[in-house]
Amino acid sequence: MAPPPKLIDDVTVEVLLCLPPAEPEHLFRAALVCKPWLRVLCDPDFRRRYRAFHGAPPLLGLIPRRQAFDGYPAPRFASTTSMPDFPFPGAFDGHRARPLDCRHGRVLVQVWHERRRKLEYLVWDPITGDRHDLPAPDFDWVIYIAAVFCASDGCDHLDCHGGPFSVAFVAMATDLRKDIVKASAYSSETGAWSAPISLGDYAQHIRNALYERLRYGPFAQGRRGPVIGDQVYFALRGGNEIINSLGFAHIECCSLYLWSMKVDSQGVAEWVQRRVIKVETLVPTVDPSQGPFVVGSAEGLGVIFISAYAGLFTLDLKSEQMRKVDEPGDYFNVLPYLSFYTPDRGRLLSLARADDL
Repeated sequence: MAPPPKLIDDVTVEVLLCLPPAEPEHLFRAALVCKPWLRVLCDPDFRRRYRAFHGAPPLLGLIPRRQAFDGYPAPRFASTTSMPDFPFPGAFDGHRARPLDCRHGRVLVQVWHERRRKLEYLVWDPITGDRHDLPAPDFDWVIYIAAVFCASDGCDHLDCHGGPFSVAFVAMATDLRKDIVKASAYSSETGAWSAPISLGDYAQHIRNALYERLRYGPFAQGRRGPVIGDQVYFALRGGNEIINSLGFAHIECCSLYLWSMKVDSQGVAEWVQRRVIKVETLVPTVDPSQGPFVVGSAEGLGVIFISAYAGLFTLDLKSEQMRKVDEPGDYFNVLPYLSFYTPDRGRLLSLARADDL
């Protein structure tokens, strides 16, 4: 039998462009078909076209943040694809590590060194393995929230690996027995934190305004805040809601309520309810007394993470399809890892550059 005809190069490229990025296994299997396909998949021009063709980076995995009832649970990367989990750096052995944020291909982790009694931070790229250690901000704080994000000018955030990054740190601090909000930013280019700025007694103002209704301290609940443009948004209270791209999600009576910010012609903004989804028909109910609640979202993908008695689920807002991605647990927040994962990493790239197989 005669061998099948070779695909025209241009046709091969168009076919490979259509491989779904949400399942990197397809790309890696295609790279092993033959040397020409491997070279195409590792070519920088093809990778740029591939990312532009598919747009938003896919969801590769989750980093669950569980309630710390008995100390901080060991950090874990839970893959949502057929690819194996990315192991956290081994330097965490013997230390208390807690993931704080995940964005633009990077993970921000708080690390407490038991022997040195010192708090530090780590920015880690699971795909490349790169890691960057940074010190804690130089001011006293009680509770805080932090975010990591790409700092490259004009970046489309489709391939941020290896570029500069920043870390935003917002905390309720103590100064002369007065609660104040302080903020500082770390730059990987300068290797230093900016001088902290103070928002005066704003934290106490919020505390006073919410005390009668909430009965607890309102600030810095530690949930992930979205980056919109060049601004980071943080929520100042807890609960089973999220804020993402100026949207709001909340589960009540087993229904998911979706709200968005609407600005009229006069510049006045208001929250508008735009959708209600009956979650009870999508999430398996094991114990009716323990209803589901929102623990996070994936920016740009229209995916919300819901914790229920039966486990951790993703809800696609477009299709309303629910998928179980992890076992039941005391989830506080879920950090989504979004990135393109192509065969140009590691040994396959060296094979593509070789003259022979």
